[in-house]
Amino acid sequence: MFLPHMPDVARCELSLRELNQMWRLIESSAKMNCPAEARLLLPAMVATRTGFAHLEQALVANLVQEKVRNVLAELGTQARYAIDILVRNLFERTADVGFLATDADLCSFVAAGGDDEDEVQSARQRLSDYRDKYTVYDEILLLDLDGRVLVQADPTTPVNYSRDPLLQQTLDAAGYVETFRATDLRPGKSRALVYSHRMLHPDTGEPAGVLCLCFNFDQEMDAIFAAYRDPSHRANMLLLDAQNHVISSADPLWIPAGVRVPTNADGEPQLLMFGGREYLVRTFSSDGYQGYPGPAGWKAQLMIPVDLAFRTSGDQSLADVEPALMQGLLSHAQAFSPSLHELMSSVTRTTRTIERIVWNGKVTSAANDQVGADGSHSGGINKLNTVLDQITETGERSDALFSHSIQDLYQTVLASSISEAELTSQLLVDMLDRNLYERANDCRWWALSAQLRRGLAQPSDAQTKAIADVLAYINSLYTVYARLFVYDRGGRIIASTGGDEIVGQYISGDTLSRVAALRSELDHYPESFGPSAFYGGEATYIYHAAIRHPEQTGSVVGGIGIVFDSKPELLNMLNSGVAGRASMRAYFVTPEGRVLSSTDAACAPGDVLHLDTGLLELANAADAGSGASVSRIMQHDGQYVIAACTRSAGYREFRAVEGVEQPVIAVLLQAFGPVRNELPARAAVRIERLRDTGPDFAIFYAGRTLMALRAAQIQEAVPFAKVQRTTSGGHPARLGMLDVPLAGGKKHFVWVFDLALLATGKPGTVTDNSQVMLVHLGQSVIGLLVDDLHSVQQFDTADMTDSPLSTGESALAPRLIKANQGNLLIEEIDIERLFARLRG
Repeated sequence: MFLPHMPDVARCELSLRELNQMWRLIESSAKMNCPAEARLLLPAMVATRTGFAHLEQALVANLVQEKVRNVLAELGTQARYAIDILVRNLFERTADVGFLATDADLCSFVAAGGDDEDEVQSARQRLSDYRDKYTVYDEILLLDLDGRVLVQADPTTPVNYSRDPLLQQTLDAAGYVETFRATDLRPGKSRALVYSHRMLHPDTGEPAGVLCLCFNFDQEMDAIFAAYRDPSHRANMLLLDAQNHVISSADPLWIPAGVRVPTNADGEPQLLMFGGREYLVRTFSSDGYQGYPGPAGWKAQLMIPVDLAFRTSGDQSLADVEPALMQGLLSHAQAFSPSLHELMSSVTRTTRTIERIVWNGKVTSAANDQVGADGSHSGGINKLNTVLDQITETGERSDALFSHSIQDLYQTVLASSISEAELTSQLLVDMLDRNLYERANDCRWWALSAQLRRGLAQPSDAQTKAIADVLAYINSLYTVYARLFVYDRGGRIIASTGGDEIVGQYISGDTLSRVAALRSELDHYPESFGPSAFYGGEATYIYHAAIRHPEQTGSVVGGIGIVFDSKPELLNMLNSGVAGRASMRAYFVTPEGRVLSSTDAACAPGDVLHLDTGLLELANAADAGSGASVSRIMQHDGQYVIAACTRSAGYREFRAVEGVEQPVIAVLLQAFGPVRNELPARAAVRIERLRDTGPDFAIFYAGRTLMALRAAQIQEAVPFAKVQRTTSGGHPARLGMLDVPLAGGKKHFVWVFDLALLATGKPGTVTDNSQVMLVHLGQSVIGLLVDDLHSVQQFDTADMTDSPLSTGESALAPRLIKANQGNLLIEEIDIERLFARLRG
């Protein structure tokens, strides 16, 4: 069902079918032209053709599967991050409404009935001040028990009275009420997200009215869509309710709000129909944050039409990667794409089988060849060699097609991983900026608390206790803080949550002078991230705001400090980005690389993260206002990694003023495996064919050296995997036994020896390419381990020379073959000396 939408895979499938036809033609040609000579080859050819047919099916299936998986993974990443960001934002709203509903001045205003015009203006100013600090709200209202609006922050959309049932629901509830629908509190809007909380009479403790915070929902969703939607706009991002109706759409002209859409929470590779068009869909719900689950049933969803899903975007992210680095990374393909790695291994094994069939065929034809007086070969042998050459050519074409297709898909997988790493690093700095935005707002607003201002302006034991009670209540709502404390104009701490051990201590003189110098209620002072005695000596963020005299606002009477619980909160952010992926590590660092938090146990806060290629410098040099990411495939800490960095760009007005907040860079490192230090595989040496006279030589590698034996001395080659290893004593070069079939279905065992050890004194290395050549001298047969097979070639006496490196009667390679006009030397193994060595 996906293949018609993947033109590159369809082209690959067509090419594979053409190759399959070529294999059939070769098989038929051998049967017709040289049936006797090809008799032993035909069963192997049929098995090879059948094997390639199975591989063709597996390749096409894997290409489709990997492409679908990559698309769904990318959609899922965007959906998961979108709902996570939204829920974290809304959690802050639940705390805001709980705190503002206890504001002493506002509670007194509501209890008094709101009839005094001066008090109404004062209350409106206070609500406007709050909205100026928490710009996520577009309206704030105070209502009495009957639904009469006493005051609202935005007089341009007047509301005098409300009959919304949420008012009674709120009065009956001890905590906040979350409402999302149309409401008369927001006339002219089709829906509103309202957080409401009852307000108590300051004297009787009875409900006196209702506070409603109206979240600027559409603006927030637009910001999320802009940040996390597919930049090419091939996919649409949606927010859904519990019944799978669209709440918000990144492109409402495409999929409007209110319609019901199909979902795919399990990430199944399936096509879902909507509006007469088939889509790939990925749906994610939130796991909640700080115990807040988010609005019931809400989820984020990405939908991409299947006809657009597999169009290439022309990504050049891998174009500049050094070939050696890419080769090393792809050597760990089993880690990031096991199915493709297994398929590539199967293709390699089949290619090796073809090479062995051709090599054996040439050896057999050489052994059975009858050379005429003029040096010509028998007709059947010539025809067989032609068939073998066709097998070689078609095998190379098949291998090239398979390898090219799989390598392209490997790179697609890696490009997708780079894109995901960049998106994750963007999410992390966005999450951090959004969180610190709330911290900056909190300290500024709490500094306006009437109780704190009166308590510092008119100090007494009772006022100090009242301040402590206010701080304790705030901290119970805002659980992301380890400590809240208030200090007087001299910097002496008079009240604190999280333990009284710091009460009586002083803040630093530098901090006190900076707080005292804050010009207005809109200003705050953030301490640089670092160790603090107020956080048990560990590193954290501490935000300060000046507390001003209740009547003389130009006079600073003290300040409030809020200690962010950085250790768990920053780690929670990083872990939410990593999402359980064991190969991925995440860091918050300064532009200099100083670690603020890390999921890497070996990299603690305060350590320096060293990244090669100047990646942090590139991230820091990027436009600070754009939040642009930089990424690389590189080596780090002995591993091949994908590294992505994003510099904090701010949220709303947070970081709008340069130099106030400390810059932060989010770093993502996805490891794929250790750096390969071994030598690269030897490239195949091509031997030029110069003559058709002289004996045939079977050429092979042993001990990484090109060697040869006369073809007439070789029976065949088989994979080393068939050898039965032995650990008993005997000749030091003996490796094991191999059972060899005889006429009549009988078998006999032959010993297998390490030719590299015999010829060079250094043991050979067994790899997937290792072969065993069965060689004979008279009636004796042995097996020889070689690195790989090469070819069968003809050389005459003019191509021979004595070896200067092998002297004496015991040397196994007393002669050299001069190939490629003497530019390539091949050691010829003397079969008689070899057997003599083993007998001795």
